[in-house]
Amino acid sequence: MKSVVALSLQTLLSAWRAAVEGTNHPQPPTYTGPDVPLNGFTEKTGEIAPGLAFVARVRTGSDGHPYIAQAIERGASLILAQRPAEALGVVVPPGVGYLTVPDTAEALAWLSAAWEGFPSQELVVIGITGTDGKTSTANILFSILRAAGLRAGLLSTIRAVIGDEEEPLALHVTTPEAPVVQRYLRRMVEAGLTHVVVEATSHALAQSRVAAVAFDAAIVTNITHEHLDYHGSYDAYFAAKRRLFERLLDEPLRVPPPNPLKTSTRRAAVLNRDDASFAPLAAFLAGQPVDGQPLGVRTYGLLPGDITLDATADNVTYGPDTTRLTLRLAGHAPLPVASVLVGEFNVYNMLAAAAGADALGIDAQAIAAGLEAVGGLSGRMERIDRGQPFLVVVDFAHTPNALERAIAAARRMIGSEGRGPGSREERSSLEPGPWNLAPRVIAVFGSAGKRDVAKRRLMADISVRAADLTVLTAEDPRTESLDAILSMMADAAAAAGGIEGQTFWRVPDRGRAIYFALTLARPGDVVLLCGKGHEQSMAFGATEYPWDDRRAAVAALNAFLAGREMVDLGLPTFAAPHNSGDLSN
Repeated sequence: MKSVVALSLQTLLSAWRAAVEGTNHPQPPTYTGPDVPLNGFTEKTGEIAPGLAFVARVRTGSDGHPYIAQAIERGASLILAQRPAEALGVVVPPGVGYLTVPDTAEALAWLSAAWEGFPSQELVVIGITGTDGKTSTANILFSILRAAGLRAGLLSTIRAVIGDEEEPLALHVTTPEAPVVQRYLRRMVEAGLTHVVVEATSHALAQSRVAAVAFDAAIVTNITHEHLDYHGSYDAYFAAKRRLFERLLDEPLRVPPPNPLKTSTRRAAVLNRDDASFAPLAAFLAGQPVDGQPLGVRTYGLLPGDITLDATADNVTYGPDTTRLTLRLAGHAPLPVASVLVGEFNVYNMLAAAAGADALGIDAQAIAAGLEAVGGLSGRMERIDRGQPFLVVVDFAHTPNALERAIAAARRMIGSEGRGPGSREERSSLEPGPWNLAPRVIAVFGSAGKRDVAKRRLMADISVRAADLTVLTAEDPRTESLDAILSMMADAAAAAGGIEGQTFWRVPDRGRAIYFALTLARPGDVVLLCGKGHEQSMAFGATEYPWDDRRAAVAALNAFLAGREMVDLGLPTFAAPHNSGDLSN
């Protein structure tokens, strides 16, 4: 975080204290050291310069405290730490501040908010969390707010939108760190915006990146199997997601909000009635007062006959390019909607956004208009067309639940009934002529290294059972052996009934894997590339190699349609044969 004008530490602590005095928010620590001027915070000793504070963050597998002495040597003006200098054997020179706090991540969030003047107090802030669909739902809600004529901003894992400005965020990112979040919010206030949609990942919630953000609404898409490598258990993962809803229950900050919509908007939680997260979240929120009134809880879902839903849809029809439905919002007349977003999971995303918008008092006609105005989302069921006689689709699906939903959406795009006894494919196989063969789904994906190991087997199992053909390949192996990751997935695929070389394959290089999938495709099939979506790199070892599944698909299609071999797209696996050895480096 940088600023033209330096602010003193005592100024920041005083602003923090004034904002939270008499509330249930974390209180600032007592500080008696020198009142050092600051112009930013950093966790990296290589960025240290006079005027910067070094934040000794404690994360899973890393701890900044051993680097405090180095930060002081490099000229840090302030040390933000969880342990006293004496306990670390660190000598703090005169003129250098040393602030000890219970949690450096949380303190950084509040100091960052104080630095920017608590901008979330001047905005109606809608937070969105969940395992899958966060980015899509955030972009859909953003479209609705704009259709309603509101000046809205967006902070998602794909992009930040501030008025007419848009900045991509695409390199293995989650929600940005607290100083960046607060800086974006301040820029939105300065641009005259009144509303902002913030995508809140489990890492961001667990690491207090949005701890000092005053949320007015919280939306959950679903909570399934993901990030257990970091959180340790599903319960811990769920608890991290629940933190967004805990923020709704916080007392207001003692900072006057100039935006009148902030005080007039009743805070609300939006829950997916059809998801397993509904019951525990509803139980947690039941009877919780906010400003002396019960918290408003809105529900959405697709289960037929549930008359308690605040947002639902019927008459849903799925096409390869368009989803049509009748939107039903409690208390409003039904509205027809036609959207370019395909698949049932996107209907859920649209309902989540619609329920959130309705909770904010957005007109139903504007909600429908916003749903129809949403364009195709980057790396979300994005079609790649070079004139080939089959579909090629890129999707970010990188969890078991998302993969299963993406395959189901692909089937609806091509009108396929799926595999198994009595399927259209089996019936057509009894008749002569390739024109009678049912279209198939060919899934191409991998599983990241140094992440949730359990999902590797789950995703391979799902693909063998739900898709027709499966190609297992690289997806950010990091410092793990790619061969070991693929072997684990292949074992799961075989256990699910797959036959290697007939229904599933291992192709380590992702470019070659995409090209190979094209060679398997028949007219009418869909080749579904999952796991990377909008991302712009792939990690092998400690190196981030430039990578974009969409550009890779274009390159593969160009070569395939011209009858040429696949080109080298720059990954270290290009020369590797199938079932090669350690490809992590």
